[in-house]
Amino acid sequence: MVHVSYLERRAEIQTYFDRTAVQAWARLTSDAPVGRIRTSVRAGRERMRATLLSWLPRDLHGARVLDAGCGTGALAVEAAMRGAQVLAIDLSPTLVDLARERQPRELLAGTGSGRIDFRAGDMLDPALGHFDFIVGMDSLIHYRTHDAVRVLAGLAQRTESAILLTFAPSNPALVAMRAVGRLFPRGNRAPWIEPVAEKALYRQLAAEPLLAQWQPGRTERVASGFYTSQALELVKR
Repeated sequence: MVHVSYLERRAEIQTYFDRTAVQAWARLTSDAPVGRIRTSVRAGRERMRATLLSWLPRDLHGARVLDAGCGTGALAVEAAMRGAQVLAIDLSPTLVDLARERQPRELLAGTGSGRIDFRAGDMLDPALGHFDFIVGMDSLIHYRTHDAVRVLAGLAQRTESAILLTFAPSNPALVAMRAVGRLFPRGNRAPWIEPVAEKALYRQLAAEPLLAQWQPGRTERVASGFYTSQALELVKR
């Protein structure tokens, strides 16, 4: 069962990405020129996406993949091009519409074996079914650690092989920026990135009964200017 804090933050994220930041996010995830800060963020996200994709099998024919928090769909497209049946879901209907528009012609034409089903909604919806792999790139970074662990526990009940996620590793700079961000009026804030202490995260994962059959696997940090995120693989024991 998710906490009230998860539901509150989920609503903030949906509002932010569906209204406040749509144009900026569309530009960041395109090939359009951007400023120095966003260039570093774009490069970091590209490296992170490549990292997560490298942890998936090269051949995904017959595999069902959930792209949890798909944004504009870049990771979903790569997985589908490998043959996966991808369900790509995001809280923002506007971003999902943009992801549909950006699909390569070969996927739209159905000439290959991979497919993408884009949907707007909650990644925890049990009606989405079961998956071989679940990937959540930067989709849990706005949630408190205990909420993120509960989300992972719920997803694990519907995953056969592995869950690939990212979190924002705690560091002095991020903690300082978090404190400064609290000085701005609430209406001007993005849903804040929650710093996560890696050891504390592992302790909470180990203490969660619904994750008793799961253990951490590979991990890798990507730091690119204003973008810092850590990838983590959860695999069944």
